[in-house]
Amino acid sequence: MTVETDIQHREVIIDDTTLRDGEQTAGVVFSRQEKIRIARMLDEIGVGELECGIPAMGKEEQADVRALVELGLGARLITWNRALISDIEASLATGVQAVDLSLSVSDIHIRHKLAKSRDWVKEQLKTALGFAKAHGLYVSIGGEDASRADLDFVVELMEIGRAMGADRFRFCDTLGLLDPFSTYEKIRFLRERVDLDLEIHTHNDLGMATANALAGIRAGARFVNTTVNGLGERAGNAALEEVVMALKHANGIDLHMDTRRFVEISRFVGQASHRPVPEWKAVVGERVFSHESGLHADGVIKNPCNYEGFDPAEVGLSRYLVLGKHSGSQGLVHRLQELGIRATRQQADSLLPSVRQLSQQRKRPLSDHELLSLWPSCQAVA
Repeated sequence: MTVETDIQHREVIIDDTTLRDGEQTAGVVFSRQEKIRIARMLDEIGVGELECGIPAMGKEEQADVRALVELGLGARLITWNRALISDIEASLATGVQAVDLSLSVSDIHIRHKLAKSRDWVKEQLKTALGFAKAHGLYVSIGGEDASRADLDFVVELMEIGRAMGADRFRFCDTLGLLDPFSTYEKIRFLRERVDLDLEIHTHNDLGMATANALAGIRAGARFVNTTVNGLGERAGNAALEEVVMALKHANGIDLHMDTRRFVEISRFVGQASHRPVPEWKAVVGERVFSHESGLHADGVIKNPCNYEGFDPAEVGLSRYLVLGKHSGSQGLVHRLQELGIRATRQQADSLLPSVRQLSQQRKRPLSDHELLSLWPSCQAVA
């Protein structure tokens, strides 16, 4: 069975990094209590792994991670570390049992950030990985800027990792420069050459983080990084809610999460990060199940599957019919009925021009109060 045909039969594990990469968003800081609540909610909805912090940042961060460890969550907790023994020691002090060891793998980073060589990077990996495995840690090797790296060199690093007991390799599109096609090809290239689990980590600089995450999974990645709301550095990461729902409805992979709580956790993270969730945000935006167009509203009233790819209740939302410039009579009748008014089709036809005109004048949908104020003008219509 090929990678392409067995996608619906493979285990996919979410490693959510809201508490690490999400908090690295410029200007975002989570309090310890906010971290605890986010971790608990992610654990309760069924996320398998949480990247929960960077212990090398100092005692405060270590205390935060330790507080998460003490929760006894079902999800595995993993910390982010440079491939340095001192970083790993800081993680060990928190009680975590899993670490991501990040090292630069592209020649751009090796030359212009580290001023080192590929051989130096290989030795760095051997030293850090050897220390981590000697202390019984689960290890993900984090390939920073892997999307711009020579893939043959990445294969070398993965082979070193496999030989020394690494548990997986994280392929990072650090700058969000890939598209789904190139992502697929790169992950498939690595998957076919080294027997080591792959993790896909994507950024949204070109608006393709979720698509690239799905492409990586299709190509054979078993782990995928997400953040709630797509929070993350610069344009953000692949959004948890988008990846999970896309896997279910576009790829037929049900991760069996309690997705009904997606809106709840989305709103909380939006509040804690001071990054409000836009009404049009995919999957969890307040108005993504709103309908105004007469054709769409009529179709949804007849059967929601006409214009909704999935039930809004799946993510904790509800349907909303907007009355505005593009509304039709059927949507107007339905909305009036919700307000306790039984209107005939003729009355709706009579009222509709006033609804459209007022909406156009005010450049927005009508409120319930505005609609009710127009209603008396057409009550005499048979």
